[in-house]
Amino acid sequence: MNDVLVLDRAATAAALDPHRLMAAVSEALVAVARGTVSAPPRTAAFAPGGLLGAMPGYVPGLGLAAKLVSVFADPARPGRSSHRGVVALFDPEDGRPLAFMDAEPVTAWRTAAAATHSALALARPGPVVVVGTGAQARAQVRLLAALRPAEPVTVAGRDPAAARALAALHPAGRAASGAGGAESGNGTGSANGIETAVREAATVYCCTGATRPVLRRDWLAPGAHVSSVGGSHGPELDADTVRDATLFAEWHGAADTPPPSGAHELQGLPEGRAVTLLGSVLCGEAPGRTSPDRLTVFKSTGHAALDVAAAYVVHRTALGRPPE
Repeated sequence: MNDVLVLDRAATAAALDPHRLMAAVSEALVAVARGTVSAPPRTAAFAPGGLLGAMPGYVPGLGLAAKLVSVFADPARPGRSSHRGVVALFDPEDGRPLAFMDAEPVTAWRTAAAATHSALALARPGPVVVVGTGAQARAQVRLLAALRPAEPVTVAGRDPAAARALAALHPAGRAASGAGGAESGNGTGSANGIETAVREAATVYCCTGATRPVLRRDWLAPGAHVSSVGGSHGPELDADTVRDATLFAEWHGAADTPPPSGAHELQGLPEGRAVTLLGSVLCGEAPGRTSPDRLTVFKSTGHAALDVAAAYVVHRTALGRPPE
């Protein structure tokens, strides 16, 4: 194993080229929708303070990888969680280990890429809001900054200082009024700041460690799109939002399997309620938005195929190799 590439967190993050990542994640999402991916539902062992999840997967053309990741509450940041672990990439032909890399940036950036694909495919033009100020929200803002630096992004969260700091990572970023934005000046972050920002948004990226809903249906404008990627410990969206939306996910197990592999919000859907795979929309095999005023929701649970995609990008970028 002397020739195995080992990358720490900084090296892993540096090798996550945004444009390569978007292309690889799109390829993985389409492969999931077409049934060419080999990946069992995520499993987890639960400890008193959190869980340890295991996610192996194979994606034709991208490779074979497995992730071990822990999701624990962060005592230093009440209400937020940390994702720590490793991703191991293997040669799909002979099984040789090729690389070990830090799972935190892999998880955050591949999740942000999937959420961004959902918005590019489903959202109408208009204001963009990122709800949350933790690691996942940071990856989302940074990815948007790399892909569309001139498109304004508003950051809304409970912590005014964190919202301002996160907004500063985007050339056209700003903190929401009432969440530490320059307009408020009062240093009070609250649900009111989130609500105000969301009411004006065409696209809402919801990136929180919520255990109960942080968005309400009556906050969302007609035709809004919501990319919800949080909620490992509970629902991030309320039941009315799920009821009224056209639903999209990475895989059917988001609704068909219980947490931690499935989404809290998609449990117990009425019989016949459709959940369209985002990959089917990306490859043109399923419709996306069907009406300008229709509410759309992409509910992400994560999928091993996305980890494979990100690990592929990290490995090839770190070695200076072009995409195959």
